[in-house]
Amino acid sequence: MTGGIIRDEPLSWREVAAVAEGAALSLSDASLRRVADARGLVESIVAQGIRAYGVNTGVGALCDVVVEPSQLRQLSRNIVMSHAVGVGTLLRRCEVRAVIAATVNNFAHGFSGVRPCVVESLLSLLRADCVPEVPAQGSVGYLSHMAHIALVLLGDGFVRYQGSRRSGAEALRTLGFQPLTLEAKEGLSLVNGTPCVAGLSALALLRTERLLEWADVVSAMTFENLHGQLAAFDSEALGLRASPALSAVGARLRALLEGSAILAAGAGRRTQDPLSLRAIPHVHGAVRDLFAGTARVVDSELAAATDNPIVIGTAGAPRALSQAHAVGACIGLNADALGIAVAELAAMSERRIDRMVNPLVSGLPPFLAADSGVGSGFMIAQYAAVSLVAENRRLAAPASLDGGVTSGLQEDHLVHATPAAIKLLKILDNAEFIVSIELLASAQAYDLQSAGLARAPRTDLVYRAVRKQIPHYRDDRPLAADIERARDLIHGPVAVDFGA
Repeated sequence: MTGGIIRDEPLSWREVAAVAEGAALSLSDASLRRVADARGLVESIVAQGIRAYGVNTGVGALCDVVVEPSQLRQLSRNIVMSHAVGVGTLLRRCEVRAVIAATVNNFAHGFSGVRPCVVESLLSLLRADCVPEVPAQGSVGYLSHMAHIALVLLGDGFVRYQGSRRSGAEALRTLGFQPLTLEAKEGLSLVNGTPCVAGLSALALLRTERLLEWADVVSAMTFENLHGQLAAFDSEALGLRASPALSAVGARLRALLEGSAILAAGAGRRTQDPLSLRAIPHVHGAVRDLFAGTARVVDSELAAATDNPIVIGTAGAPRALSQAHAVGACIGLNADALGIAVAELAAMSERRIDRMVNPLVSGLPPFLAADSGVGSGFMIAQYAAVSLVAENRRLAAPASLDGGVTSGLQEDHLVHATPAAIKLLKILDNAEFIVSIELLASAQAYDLQSAGLARAPRTDLVYRAVRKQIPHYRDDRPLAADIERARDLIHGPVAVDFGA
């Protein structure tokens, strides 16, 4: 586990992502007081017999069915059990941790009304890195994913802990906790709100940021291998486009390629390069713009109370306000848009891979094979990239427009925000593999340059970092293993600075 984060003010997306990757999380005294104060409001609502959705009524289309005080604990438990309907592949460890972090953050606003012990139980799972099993499929919004986390607090469900699968009950015993008996509203709060999409989106932002760093570097390497014309990145020309992100990418490319003897030797040979080379700043800059906008939205969501109902007022005059704060339309729309942007960046990467392996345009040995004919080199790696681009095209269809009607017409508009974040993460999986293939192909192309001219100092640093981990390819091993190792590289920081 890495260094700790104390939640006093709302968490940022970076802090949620840090917890997802292993950082410890705790609440300040002020946050714990807000949680306790909100719990007091719920208890006052129950004591005064004030009708409140999900506190002393059914949920969904059953919102007008009043539940007797003696049944409130059973109502909370039943909500968790009935909402735990997830199916299919499990969310990854980091994804579940992100959802838990965002859930704790939501409770710490002080409008949900769960007891502090519920929050402490979630924090204990994070501290122990005891990760509930959460199926990725089966939710139109948020309910099922969070219900599977809540199951573990009740001693049900399953976790991954210390390398093995254990029951929720066994996990709690190991951690020294008794299963929780949920009180009024706690079952609803544990499955409610937008922490699921906010947590997953925070993690997607971190991965997108790293991918953007690497995409700039890898595209510069390909540009150099294909003897691109640096005039395309001229600062004066790019400055005529009113896009700071576009200009910033152009500046990074110029810094990466500064001092390249390969490019100097080919300067002026072509009037202009194909778009997959000269439009790198335009596409990468546009993705950066989408990234920045999505980051602002996720931070806003994390700063918002998204429970339904929220509880406000005083112990003498408590209020439970039913609204639609759990509907994550804005964050879902942005996850859809960022997914499209990342898919386009990856599609452009595949086009550059194709140019390197195609001897008609590359000036390099066919398919970057060390011994063409006997060896196929990167021929089929480009096929794999094409397949992943095609899958991203299918995934990029907006989840926000999927619609649907649930709960007997009560939930008659669905925004599918969490599915939007989940498919964004899948698009990122594919995009990382595509950029990894381009990275390997670029390193291979450097090995096959015939003139013996020097690479730019910064691209040379990256080339050497790749070759330290992955040797030149000679059709002597499965190329898939090299792609996985390259992907491991791009999950970390770029081993080069970009100058001033």
